[in-house]
Amino acid sequence: MHALIIRNAALPDGRTGQDILVDQGHIVAVGPALAAQAADSVDVGGLLVSPPFVDAHFHLDAALSYGLPRVNASGTLLEGIALWGELKPTLTREAIVERALRYCDWAVARGLLAVRTHVDTCDPRLLACEALLEVKRRVAPYLDLQLVAFPQDGILRYDPRRDDPSCTVSALALLQRSLDMGVDVVGGIPHFERTMADGAESVRLLCEEAARRGLRVDMHCDETDDPMSRHIETLAAQTHRLGLGGRVNGSHLTSMHSMDNYYVSKLIPLMREAGVSAVANPLINITIQGRHDTYPKRRGMTRVPELLAAGIDVAFGHDCVMDPWYSLGSADMLEVAAMGLHVAQMTGQQAMRDCYRAVTETPAKILGLDGYGIAPGCHADLVLLGARDPVEAIRLRAPRLKVWRRGRLVAQSASAEAQLVLPGRPDRVDFML
Repeated sequence: MHALIIRNAALPDGRTGQDILVDQGHIVAVGPALAAQAADSVDVGGLLVSPPFVDAHFHLDAALSYGLPRVNASGTLLEGIALWGELKPTLTREAIVERALRYCDWAVARGLLAVRTHVDTCDPRLLACEALLEVKRRVAPYLDLQLVAFPQDGILRYDPRRDDPSCTVSALALLQRSLDMGVDVVGGIPHFERTMADGAESVRLLCEEAARRGLRVDMHCDETDDPMSRHIETLAAQTHRLGLGGRVNGSHLTSMHSMDNYYVSKLIPLMREAGVSAVANPLINITIQGRHDTYPKRRGMTRVPELLAAGIDVAFGHDCVMDPWYSLGSADMLEVAAMGLHVAQMTGQQAMRDCYRAVTETPAKILGLDGYGIAPGCHADLVLLGARDPVEAIRLRAPRLKVWRRGRLVAQSASAEAQLVLPGRPDRVDFML
């Protein structure tokens, strides 16, 4: 007898009335009315069963630190950076681990079972790296955590002696040390270097480091309103030169919303040819960008529909939750998808489904997750939502009624119903048509 069968499910690809048979942590079969028995049988009554949500861009080392050492009164990027600089010397490994584990609890409850998090390497202690490697080990049974070595203050700009006068190694050496410790991905922030030339040089150095080690690359790239910040062009060129296609991602890319159309008409094909993916962070991009504008005020998010139309993989990330840069959030990738949908004006039926894929299938591809999906042989990582299809799930920010990891139930929530006391009307509503 098999371990689990989920009956009468709707799937994100539009199939309905599907059964999903699970055994030994994997999906054995998918199809209508499967003739199989299982120790646990769940009839979901036509509701949506999805592969888990995936966050392709996050900062777990800062998550849930809101109010430490003080609140970001202006809500701006620059005050957030200043706050992080104030907070970093006071951080302890234990505090980072505790906050990160708490956030991972939130993530599992939201059906978010894979997160790529950037971790600050501009610290001679590499304290956050040590802490998040410990968190990665502890959450591995129920959540895939992928760490990016992120030189927050610039790989060429940051001098470790600023924080520890006795330190004798460079920022690049610190990043390399973090990779030796087990951090998974090479990161960067070229637009934060002192000059455009330094930014381009940082991209070269970091991509060559990734090529030597056979690692993926994920760079904060052009997170600015300046249309002349064009490091994504350099990232695509280095990806092409080093044969890193399919392993490189540019995160944010917000300068693209201010570039002229002719330049973008050359840039996007270059990205496509190189095999560079993109991650937009709708909640944070529209909050931080355009701050110097009066009106008209720029939206602040990269050109998602145009990138998708060119065949480039585009995912959405949460980026921040209750940290020096963003005082909101609760690990809900449906909130992220909803904001991306509205900001990018992706309200066509296919476009809305693309937004759902941007928090599920596409980030799973960018992270290189093995065994992701709903098909025989895939891991039995599944989420039952209080909705009948992906668009309805986004509209309702649908509750995650059940969350399975490797076929084992790890979280469940009540349905979103309200009771009514109205003469002649139904006694409850669930907000679904």
